[in-house]
Amino acid sequence: MNAVLQPARMVWRRLTSMRTALILLFLLAVAAVPGSLLPQRPLNPDKTNSYIASHGGWGRFLDSIGMFDVFGSVWFAAIYLLLFVSLVGCLVPRIRLHARAMVRKPLPAPRNLDRLPESGSFETADAPSAYATAARRALGRRWRVVQRDEPSGVLTLSAEKGYSRETGNLIFHVALLASLVLIAVGRLYSYQGSRIVVEGAGNGFCNTVSQYDSWRPGRLAAQGKITPAPFCIDALTKFTANYTASGEASKFEADVVYRRTVDSAPEHARITVNHPLRLEGDRVYLISHGFAPRVTVRMPDGSVRHDTVAFVPQDATTLLSEGAFKEQGAPGKKQDVGVSGFFAPTPRDAGGGVITSASPQVSNPVLGIFVYVGDLNYNGLPQSVYSLDTSKMKKIGAANLSIGQTTKLPNGVSVTFDGWVPWASMQVSHDPSQGYLLVAAVAMVVGLLGSLGVRRRRLWLRITPSSDGPDASPTVVAVGGLARSDSGNFTTEFTSLLTRLRDAARPEHELIGAGRE
Repeated sequence: MNAVLQPARMVWRRLTSMRTALILLFLLAVAAVPGSLLPQRPLNPDKTNSYIASHGGWGRFLDSIGMFDVFGSVWFAAIYLLLFVSLVGCLVPRIRLHARAMVRKPLPAPRNLDRLPESGSFETADAPSAYATAARRALGRRWRVVQRDEPSGVLTLSAEKGYSRETGNLIFHVALLASLVLIAVGRLYSYQGSRIVVEGAGNGFCNTVSQYDSWRPGRLAAQGKITPAPFCIDALTKFTANYTASGEASKFEADVVYRRTVDSAPEHARITVNHPLRLEGDRVYLISHGFAPRVTVRMPDGSVRHDTVAFVPQDATTLLSEGAFKEQGAPGKKQDVGVSGFFAPTPRDAGGGVITSASPQVSNPVLGIFVYVGDLNYNGLPQSVYSLDTSKMKKIGAANLSIGQTTKLPNGVSVTFDGWVPWASMQVSHDPSQGYLLVAAVAMVVGLLGSLGVRRRRLWLRITPSSDGPDASPTVVAVGGLARSDSGNFTTEFTSLLTRLRDAARPEHELIGAGRE
């Protein structure tokens, strides 16, 4: 049995040491680095698959070890769990020992104080008890002082301060442990949903899974163990984007109409990049923005369609965007019209008929289009709203249109570029642990400041009474000090304490003899 228990005890001691906890904390930070450098499948599966395909065997190897889902990988969870166990095993004994130290009296004064790193002595005409009272008053409330009487008649004072240093240290580590728990709970119960909202009435959404363009729930949220708040964003009434002369963004603002519940009265709010709309524990963030061109399409059967579609930026600097219009014709006639194209806010001719954008600011925008006729959804499978499947369609023309221009194509088809409206991408985030995490973070800072700023000190006084008779000697006070932390700065502090204790005698008493230090 001992052959099994002895190694187990050794492993447990190593795991619950503070050094191991620090190593695991460092490993956790290192393990999180790939999550910020590599695309993550839960956030962007298309980008992840593209990365794997473009990097061949290296991409497949990274995928096999979980680098594209770092925070859901087995090895990240193992480090996280080991860190949690290490902190618990390390903190519980320390808390118990600190609690005992807080109620324990300071140690008795050593017999030879001059053997301590810092010591000194002086004489006073005060009686030992009177001087002990004055010394306690001089030390103040920051020192915990215990007075003892020895059989020889010597009176001693044992003083100690700086217990809050260990208290701050424990607060920091307990708050760190609480943060680990809260982050895990938040991941389980959190969710994020994003939706592109085009400026204008009738383009809103409610906080339900089916109305989001993308939905990323935590494990327990995905299992239906949390009910989303019933608010609705009814409309994006106005979106404003300001840029500097060099094309850099300076301000984004979205004015929205929302309802706290489905049946409540509409309210107005303004959302900016760092100031989300907070509703029922959820936060609505302004994530990105773009342009939604408006077109009028004349179909082969003579009917007219008006459409506004959000185009997705392909260049984050200039907001050159791509998208597609899909107009369904009569069923079975194979006269659907598909228009794929790009939107250049500030067009620039790159040569050879190729149009790019020079700036994200809108100035005489151009809509480049490629028009197809045929069957848009020949296989009945879901398709992306931002791209066009032309495998069963025939290209009938292309054009670069400015606002108000029309291109006429075969089969009676025509496309008019009517203008554009902005769109904003809004993200709804729910994390029930966020408020508690803030409290834990504040506690970590407070604990760290206490741990670094408070110094542990011990001080002893031996007060030897004067002798009787005609040649009576004065009361001798011997002082010794010991630094439990930051010993390099204690000499100056002890000198100041010794001066204060020497001055604690009542001024009307005449000191007998010279003080010895």
